Amino acid sequence: MAVESAGASVAERVRAVVEAHRDERGALLPILHGIQAEFGYIDPEVVPILAAELNLSRADVHGVVTFYSDFRSEPAGAATVRLCRAEACQSVGAEKLVADAEQVFGVKLGQTTPDGSVTLQQVFCLGNCALGPAAQINGRMYGRLDRTRLVEILAKGAEA
Repeated sequence: MAVESAGASVAERVRAVVEAHRDERGALLPILHGIQAEFGYIDPEVVPILAAELNLSRADVHGVVTFYSDFRSEPAGAATVRLCRAEACQSVGAEKLVADAEQVFGVKLGQTTPDGSVTLQQVFCLGNCALGPAAQINGRMYGRLDRTRLVEILAKGAEA
């Protein structure tokens, strides 16, 4: 999304999101969510713009972006798979599901496949404890997953 290559358009779009939330208490989080909704991720190149607009340091903005797992600094894959690794899911096979997913897609948690088809992420509770191991795929909750079912869901093009 390079700010320089896109000229003022990216900066203007970022500033428009800032203006929509500037007067809110704790505006940085809603602004970051707005930027991610607008662009699909938060490019590190917009951090200086946000810092200047909100009178924050770049380190403050960067710290918030990197602290919260919902914010991405790179585009996500066509399918986002969030695998639950909380204790309830671990007790019924979540760690095996994570290992299987990493093997099937050839990437580790937090990475996107080279073809951009799948991003694997981890979460520590989806609130679907009775149906573990659980995952959220493109915003939709799935339970009682194993390697085969996960691959089948993605092959069918999991609907959000």
